[in-house]
Amino acid sequence: MDNPSRSIDKPIASVGGEIWGSDAVAAMLRKLEIPYLALNPGSSFRGLHDSIVNHLGNAQPQMLLCLHEEHAVAIAHGYAKVTNRPMGVILHSNVGLMHATMAIYNAWCDRVPMLVIGATGPVDAARRRPWIDWLHTARDQGALVRPYIKWDDQPASVPASLESLLRAVNLTRAAPMAPTYVCLDVSMQEQRLEAMPPFPDPKRHAAPSTSVPPSGDIAAAAELLDSAKTPLLLLGRLSRDPQDWARRVALAERVGARVLTDIKVGAVFPTDHELHAGKPGYFLDEAGARCIREADVIVAFDWVDLAGTLAQAGDIDTRVINVTLDHHLHNGWSMDHQALPRADLHLGGDPDLALHLIADELGTGTGSIPDPLPALPALHLDGPPSELDVASLAAAMGEVLRDEVVSLVRLPLGWTGDSWHFRHPLDYLGSDGGAGVGSGPGMLIGAALALKGSGRIPVAVLGDGDMMMSASALWTAAHYQLPLLAIVLNNRSFYNDEIHQERVARTRGRPVENKWIGMKIGDPDIDIAAVARAQGLTGIGPVSTTDQLVAAVREGLAAVKNGASVVIDARVKPGYNPTMAAGMTRDGPAAAEA
Repeated sequence: MDNPSRSIDKPIASVGGEIWGSDAVAAMLRKLEIPYLALNPGSSFRGLHDSIVNHLGNAQPQMLLCLHEEHAVAIAHGYAKVTNRPMGVILHSNVGLMHATMAIYNAWCDRVPMLVIGATGPVDAARRRPWIDWLHTARDQGALVRPYIKWDDQPASVPASLESLLRAVNLTRAAPMAPTYVCLDVSMQEQRLEAMPPFPDPKRHAAPSTSVPPSGDIAAAAELLDSAKTPLLLLGRLSRDPQDWARRVALAERVGARVLTDIKVGAVFPTDHELHAGKPGYFLDEAGARCIREADVIVAFDWVDLAGTLAQAGDIDTRVINVTLDHHLHNGWSMDHQALPRADLHLGGDPDLALHLIADELGTGTGSIPDPLPALPALHLDGPPSELDVASLAAAMGEVLRDEVVSLVRLPLGWTGDSWHFRHPLDYLGSDGGAGVGSGPGMLIGAALALKGSGRIPVAVLGDGDMMMSASALWTAAHYQLPLLAIVLNNRSFYNDEIHQERVARTRGRPVENKWIGMKIGDPDIDIAAVARAQGLTGIGPVSTTDQLVAAVREGLAAVKNGASVVIDARVKPGYNPTMAAGMTRDGPAAAEA
């Protein structure tokens, strides 16, 4: 599936020669089945770079050249969202890691696996070149990211580096997943070896097995669900495995539970199922809040911000079962763990496995594995052509893509959750976790890398701010010939902050007409299609009406099917759906729907 042409960046063969420390590191990465290494070049890992190219032949793992370190991490993030497996990233000493910190935080908040490899100028000061090696050396480089990675190390020898990489890969794969970081001394990389050292066998150092809640807790949860009259399932960060998906559906049908899903985490349940209630969103709509108020038992499976979600529904006194391992990552530096949720029963186990065990306890069948189906847009274009807004953009996309099997990789903040239905775990991949603007292009590339050859078309609707912060990421897509379709929802503004400025102005009795100052991206407008074409992609647009977008998507789709990376500049009227606008400015869902 994920196999760019090996003819891209293929080196001439290197035969014989001496063995170096970085050769052993490269060989260990192959043994650990790391498929790719996204990187922006840096002298602190020049030894490892040479080993990937000349010792391994730039295959298994293959290097992916990026134009910025933040893009490299975002690509690994998008890859993990499709595969649930870690990719590798290599970051230059100090400066490269500093560039990448926002993207690492996104991956941490999104709980995805990732092996991040750093490097440092010689730890031994006597070995440092004047000036530059001193800039590229830190006493504790991992301290820059330690609050939002799962584990880090700075090994000093070749054997220690091999073991460190093995531990890092096992830890990032273990639930709850999050990035790990290993910093390699340049002196270790460039050490001449008499022979290859012995390698630890990954098969003899298995990753930890998934945590299982006690059987008594499983039985108690099953009994509460079975006896409930109005049960509710909150399905949060769950796997992309179609078998897990099928079991969720079977469990909901077995107990007659209504289901809420979250647009932040991707597709985990068919949104056109009769038991799916409310719209997937960043905040609860009134239908979702009503489901919570009416439920007599709520089971949350690794739901993001359970306490905040319950609070949005009002003052409730419902039995709550919380199934999550996320507490193992709560360290107090970041507040990404959200408010402390109330739970009458807390099952400390992997949420997917716990769901299977509850279903087993209730005698629930395995359910039907979903087939990859053509897209199911919920909106239709009616009437004559009109100026684009978020809703009509979704409808115009659907006119062309409804017969295609697509993966929506990213959607913008203003997207309405009922615009499209999701019927397979790869239909929609979710947000970036940490709300870091600029992550979208890289995550689209990573998802496209994982989906290449699968028959699925990677599609992302990106904000113009998101696009322009990381526009140069797209060169990597063109270089490695990754088919993808990016539709830039171009409102020529950082519109989320316009909403905030409007709220402040109204509160203070000041003119809301000034909310655009310091927000608008215009005078001059940015030719986003030209930015894409300049990097070797197919750039289409700008377009500003529904009929123009239908034609542009049709043209773009044909190009994607021929292997192209495509960007469409779709200029839209600014606007958010009411629930999103209210949630972002602290009004409650009831006020949003009023």
